Amino acid sequence: MLPARFAPILFGLILSGLMSAIVSAIATFRTLGLSDGVGAIWAVSWISSWIVAFPTVLLVGPLTRRVVAKLVRPD
Repeated sequence: MLPARFAPILFGLILSGLMSAIVSAIATFRTLGLSDGVGAIWAVSWISSWIVAFPTVLLVGPLTRRVVAKLVRPD
């Protein structure tokens, strides 16, 4: 188990990994269909996307939280 201070980084890692996997899979399969080698092509696309998505989530996450806080009413 990791210490709680790593929670935001771990959250960003998991979220960016899942989202980039889903989006790159949709884009790859829409472009290539279920052709031979599509899994390997998707994997390369996913890793490339994740390299961009992870730091983006870490940088944009705090801004997004502030925007959401302004858009919702406090309890």
